[in-house]
Amino acid sequence: MDIHYFEEDISFSLSKPQSFNIWIAKLSENYQKEIANINYIFCSDEYLLEINKEHLDHDYYTDIITFPLQSDPIVSDIFISIDRVRDNADQASISFDHELKRVMAHGLLHLFGFGDKTEEEAILMRAEEDRSIAMF
Repeated sequence: MDIHYFEEDISFSLSKPQSFNIWIAKLSENYQKEIANINYIFCSDEYLLEINKEHLDHDYYTDIITFPLQSDPIVSDIFISIDRVRDNADQASISFDHELKRVMAHGLLHLFGFGDKTEEEAILMRAEEDRSIAMF
């Protein structure tokens, strides 16, 4: 399992990336999904907005876009706006670290087959995010 962390147009690095690697491995095992390679790319709102426009025809800010490149084993690029994570954390009165884990788990959960388009799916996704964070 290869997990890589990159930054685009911002200066950002995870504290203790090895802890995140162990966590992602636990989640993979828990959901019985094999991960070959995941690239987390941390970026700004503007960078992710351009990706959102170009690839999804959406003209709005988002905290994460997951690009599944292969499903078995999983290969994916996951783009995360650090600006959105900070704003989300502030609005929810939670720590940046907690919100970052939520967003990182959210991308993985999509790769594991969870959706969030309907209200029912969104409720289940939120519960799985909370469960995933608790496993850190």
